[in-house]
This record gives sequence, C-alpha cells and structure tokens, in this order.
Amino acid sequence: MNFCVLTLFPELFDTFFAHGMIKRALDKGLIQGTGINIRDFTHDRHHTVDDKPYGGGCGMVMKPEPLDEALQAAKKQCPESRIILMSPQGQPFDQQKAIELSSREQGLVFICGRYEGIDERIYNLWVDEEISIGDYVMTGGELAAMVIIDAVARLIPGVLGKEESAQADSFIDERLEHAQYTRPETFKGQHVPEILLSGNHEKIRQWREDSALKRTFIKRPDLFEKMKPTAVEKQMLKQWCTELSRLAEQ
Repeated sequence: MNFCVLTLFPELFDTFFAHGMIKRALDKGLIQGTGINIRDFTHDRHHTVDDKPYGGGCGMVMKPEPLDEALQAAKKQCPESRIILMSPQGQPFDQQKAIELSSREQGLVFICGRYEGIDERIYNLWVDEEISIGDYVMTGGELAAMVIIDAVARLIPGVLGKEESAQADSFIDERLEHAQYTRPETFKGQHVPEILLSGNHEKIRQWREDSALKRTFIKRPDLFEKMKPTAVEKQMLKQWCTELSRLAEQ
C-alpha cells in the first residue's frame, strides 16, 4: 500500500517514515510512504499557500490552486488511491475504519490542512471522505495522518511479523486486550498470575478471555453497547454479577 501525504511540513514525515515498525515495513517493500510539499506547487516568489477568507473573519484559508496541483501529482503516483481529508468535522476514526482502510491496496492520499482549513472547492472536487481522530482541534492534520497510517499499516500482512499480533489487539470485536505480564515474576510485591506460569495453554486462553472482558467492562463499558458477547462471556458476566451481589451483602 502507498501512503501519500500532502503537507506543508514533509520533514515531519521524513522522521515518521524513518523509525520503528513503519521503517521496517518500508524496507521490506510492504508499504510505500511519500510526503508531498504543497508549497512546491505554488507559482509566486513567496510560495503563498493561504489567503484571507471571503466574507471576512479571523484566520486564513488554504488556497485551492496549490492543493489542486499537489493532488494531481499524488494521483499520478497512485491513480486509484482514496483521498482523505484530516478534519475535526470528519467521521470518527476507530479500529473498524482502520481494518476497512487496510484493505485498500490502491493506496491512501491524506490532505493535512492548516490554518482555518482548506477551500471548500477542493473538498467538492477531490475529497472521498473526511476522518477525525477525536473531538478536538489541532494546528494541522499531520499528527492525525500519522495516527491513521500507523493503525492501518500494522494490519497489512507481514508488517507485524505475526498475524495473530494484530488479531489480539484492543478493539478487535469491540473488546480490549487482556492484561500482559513479563519478567520478573514478582515486582514490588505484585505477582504474575499463577495460571500464566502453568504452561496449560487452554487455561491461559480462558484466563485471557476473562481478563479482556473484565478490562472492557471496567475501562470501556460503552463498548458493551456494540459488542455481542459469546455464550462463554455471558456466563462470565452472570458469574461476576453473582459475586458482586455477594460482596454487596457483606
């Protein structure tokens, strides 16, 4: 998959693409990463990319001409790519959206806006969808694009090395991931659960299912509105309710 980013600060992506999982995926040829500098498509000596909004108001708006030419260049690199505008007005990004985007082998083009946003005509002419990473406002879309690229890239086969790593992540099937432990067995008086040291893979699997359900229930109860508990999970929930009732009566 080709990730192409339109930005005023391509050097941010030089660093992003040069480290960790993303760099390894690039080195293996599993993904491609390109940063396109929108200023390269200006035609005045000041490389102007913004102007005052029609109708007045505070702030500046990104001009349509440089963005239009930059998008044409991006489409030449990746003709069938999907164009995404990073915007607080977009649909919320979640794990299901990451899974959906990871299946788009043709690639993704990200427009990283600045100032008060982009000229609406660019949105009408080019944008396939708007995505937001949360209900807050940032100075630009670069960090948001990095978040999405990271979440999507790790779902591409071969990027993580082990396919089960992605399948066990939080938010797969609307559940959080189970608790994790490593050496030493005892740390500041806290012990690794005995069952994880038992070598009994079936009991460890059951413990992890129980741990994941508990963490979801405690930390993100809102996910229970979306998830469909299995028969085993329903039994776990009934058992917890019974135990909680006993504690309440003490």
